[in-house]
Amino acid sequence: MPLLSPGQSGEGEEAESGILPARWAKEVRVGKKLSTGLPTNTPAPPYAPTPRERASIERVLARRARMPPAARMKVKQSKGELPEILPDHPDRRIAQAVLLDAIGSGDYDFFECLVRQLVNVGSKGQQIDERELNFLLSVVKGVEPKDQIESLLAAQMAAVHTATMTFARRLAHVENIPQQDSAQRALNSLSRTFAAQVDTLKRYRTGPQEKLTVEQVTVNEGGQAIVGYVAVNQAKANDNGC
Repeated sequence: MPLLSPGQSGEGEEAESGILPARWAKEVRVGKKLSTGLPTNTPAPPYAPTPRERASIERVLARRARMPPAARMKVKQSKGELPEILPDHPDRRIAQAVLLDAIGSGDYDFFECLVRQLVNVGSKGQQIDERELNFLLSVVKGVEPKDQIESLLAAQMAAVHTATMTFARRLAHVENIPQQDSAQRALNSLSRTFAAQVDTLKRYRTGPQEKLTVEQVTVNEGGQAIVGYVAVNQAKANDNGC
C-alpha cells in the first residue's frame, strides 16, 4: 500500500512519484536511510572527520611512526600435538631480531623464556590465549626497555596489571562480605605493587641520586650560611686565583 496516493502531499510538501514526499525523496537522493526501512538507491558519501578527529588521527600516526617495529606472536597447534609459539612474520630470523630489539635484549634464549612466562600469565587453563599474549608483549614493548632488567620489570608490570584487573572484576561481582574483603585486599595490594614497580623502573633508569644530609649548622652573629650545593663560576674562580 503506497504511503501517499497520487496527487497527495505530506505535511504541505509536494509528493514525488505519488509515493514519497519531496523531503523523503531528497533524503533518499543523499543516501539517508529512512525509518520505514525502504532501500536507498544512492550510497552515502564517505564520512569526513572533524578537525579534532583529524588531529587525533595525526597524533596516533606520529606515535606509531616513533614506535620500533615488532612482530606479533601466533599460536600454531595441530591436532594431537603441542602448541607452537612463533613470530607472525614471513622471515623468522628478521622477526627474532626485531623482537629482541623491542625488548632491549640480544639473547634469544632470554626472549623465548620470557614469552613462555607471559603465556603462562595470560593463559586460562591449557588453552593459550594468543590475543592476551600479544597484549602482554605489547606492554613490555611499550615500556621500551633498554636492557634485560628493564624488560623483566616490564613483564612483571604486565603480569601485575593482569592480576589487578582480574581482582577488579571479582570485586565487582562479589556475593558476600568475605569475598568483598578478600578481593579488595588483593586489589589494593596489587595496585600498590604496580605503582612501586613504576617507581623502581624510574629510579633504575635515572640512577642513584646524591643525598645531602645536614646534621648541624652553626652561624655566628652577623654571619650567613648556605645549605645545599653551590655552583662556582669557573671563569671568576680562575681570575681570583682559586
